[in-house]
Amino acid sequence: MRPMRGREEIELFCRLPYVLNEEFPTDIDEGRRRPEWMWMALRGDRLVSRVTWWARDRDAAGPMLMDVFDVAEGEPLETGVELFRRAMKQVLPGAAKPLDYLTFVPSDWRDDDEARRIVQTRMAGLERTGAKLFVERLRLEWTAGTEIKPPGERLVFRAPLPLNDGRDEVISLMTEVLTGTLDAHSLRDLKDKPPAQVAAEQYDGDFLGDPKPREWWRVATLPGGEPVGFVIPARNAYNAIINYIGVLPAQRGNGYIDDILAEGTRIAASDGAPRIRAATDVGNVPMAKAFARNGYRTTGNQINMTWD
Repeated sequence: MRPMRGREEIELFCRLPYVLNEEFPTDIDEGRRRPEWMWMALRGDRLVSRVTWWARDRDAAGPMLMDVFDVAEGEPLETGVELFRRAMKQVLPGAAKPLDYLTFVPSDWRDDDEARRIVQTRMAGLERTGAKLFVERLRLEWTAGTEIKPPGERLVFRAPLPLNDGRDEVISLMTEVLTGTLDAHSLRDLKDKPPAQVAAEQYDGDFLGDPKPREWWRVATLPGGEPVGFVIPARNAYNAIINYIGVLPAQRGNGYIDDILAEGTRIAASDGAPRIRAATDVGNVPMAKAFARNGYRTTGNQINMTWD
């Protein structure tokens, strides 16, 4: 059991199937993954288990999350468990608990025998280390050429107010949106923190991650100027995305979410993006329906696990 010795071992590391395999070489080149974060268990030259962590960019002091944990078919689950424990001590020395884990899975993974075996193996192995299922999310995608709802007259869209580079207004709107939220991550944070603190931490921390370009951000108002909601389209290292979207509690139930999502989609699409990606919790049915109405299709699911 050891870390990957360099990019030259990427082919070996990718011998277990996963949707992320194709991204690993570029991730290493651009610093989102580092060989010392990519651990393998080998029997001779056969890869039998692997685990790796990921960061948003090369400037990160350490990883942001763990997104790969695999054990080869027929291999004892304890092989993966031991690999994880050894790697943890080196990748996150002194950490009070592991970083959150996510894995991308097919939407129908429960109905497909092979997919179910792989997903359940990953989850069972991490459960042995104390992890628990936190939330399952839908992975969504709009593709170029899909119709976008044309602009209407109900809402006016503008950039956030310039005070403090828009930070103050966006955090204020985020604070209001947290009332009645169905988002599992936000609900977890709200258990022991007030909404204003959660909003500020989400804005400044990994939740938003300083999404760019800022000129894409839009606040939605009624024609008289009363705020209705906002949308933050952005680009990450892989695709254009809908990073954050919300409607203020007092304005919910009027169908404004469709207008706001259409505006965010239009802005990102105008840059020539071949696709726009987004995600929402499986349990957030209203948001999932809004994405579907606006031409986003479900391309898979995402399982998040956490350690208390």
